[in-house]
Amino acid sequence: MAAIARRGGPRGVRGDGSPRAGGPRGSGGPGRPPRIGGIPGGRPPEASTALRWVVLILAGVYFLLPLWSALRFAGISAFGSVIGFAGFASSLWLSVKLAIITTLITIALMLPTAVYVHLRLPKVRRLLEGITILPIVIPPVVLIVGVLAIAPGFLKSSDLLLALEYVVLAMPFAYRSLDAGLRALDLKTIVEASNSLGGGWTTTLWRVILPNLRTAMLSAVVLTVALVLGEYTMASLDLYQTFPVWIYVNSQASGQVSVAASLLALFVTWLALMLITVIATRQSRRTGASQVSLFTVTARQETRGN
Repeated sequence: MAAIARRGGPRGVRGDGSPRAGGPRGSGGPGRPPRIGGIPGGRPPEASTALRWVVLILAGVYFLLPLWSALRFAGISAFGSVIGFAGFASSLWLSVKLAIITTLITIALMLPTAVYVHLRLPKVRRLLEGITILPIVIPPVVLIVGVLAIAPGFLKSSDLLLALEYVVLAMPFAYRSLDAGLRALDLKTIVEASNSLGGGWTTTLWRVILPNLRTAMLSAVVLTVALVLGEYTMASLDLYQTFPVWIYVNSQASGQVSVAASLLALFVTWLALMLITVIATRQSRRTGASQVSLFTVTARQETRGN
């Protein structure tokens, strides 16, 4: 007891046995908010859970109610009529083909560029981020006028022109997805380890860097595909009848068919994106890599090599 008195007594008690003014630690004390659920002044866990469910239900109603209204307006029978309309198959195939070409070109350009900047030119990273944000800042009409003024004749008569324009639009999203994946890696270490084992630049990129960037690449693919399948302005100004342009043209003939086509495009895009996300999530769980995110890589990836 004498030792306790010299140390000031037990918690909440003075050395002479009288209680301290603040009470035991954790009781809050005078002037302090009481602890609720382990957090000073916080809500009980039941209230926080209920609030989350309320927000989730309101968000679900906000997004799903317009879709339900559009489905009731169009009717189930309108989906069968959409397929029989002239230009449906050709416009849908054009959008899918542009999505594939744009994705391949975007990954082929952005991946080596991002890797090289992270390895050799880290001071240029901020400048490259500013350059890649320009397609979002500059209006698409300005881009179209400039491209049509300088594009050669053989490009103007092919679908490749629109694919190259979509590459410019997809550049900010693809670069940031790849940049997030590279930031999650100890890139310099794994590249030096590959070089010390005799791997060249191509071998290192293909067998060491790409397996560790699978999640980031899938995020870039998701964003690029979603952008191409829903883009309207550039295609209409370039006089290409992609699927969004076809929906707008046929909206003047039949409102129900137009709504049904819009819902069909939305459902197909959702299905494709969810399929890519599920495949990437299963792959990341199997390999221990980071989880799929459409914009960032949220966890540190485990370095792997083939």
